[in-house]
Amino acid sequence: MADSPQTGKGADEFFILGVTSKGRQFRPSDWAERLCGVMSCFRPAGSGGPNAHLKFSPYVHPTVVNGVKAVVVNNALKSIEPLAYHFVCNFAKDNDLQVVEACFVPPAEEKKT
Repeated sequence: MADSPQTGKGADEFFILGVTSKGRQFRPSDWAERLCGVMSCFRPAGSGGPNAHLKFSPYVHPTVVNGVKAVVVNNALKSIEPLAYHFVCNFAKDNDLQVVEACFVPPAEEKKT
């Protein structure tokens, strides 16, 4: 199994960037959506709803970081479903993708005038 990303205190997520360690863009271009689609069934209990099969998991979802497609992986997935967590980590490792530690930062509140 893959090693877990190095996470320090406060890091509750990590990004898998669509760029290899050599700086090449990862293909196919929809890799992030495909990976997140496979992981969409992993969600908190009771959060399913009638259209759950059409939504990404809150633990693994696509995003864009500085113009690069990426996947955000919440470390909570490791305790919920260790095999799914290792699958995602192995995907990044097997495809030589860059992994970056992250933590949630709430958006700044808008100034009230």
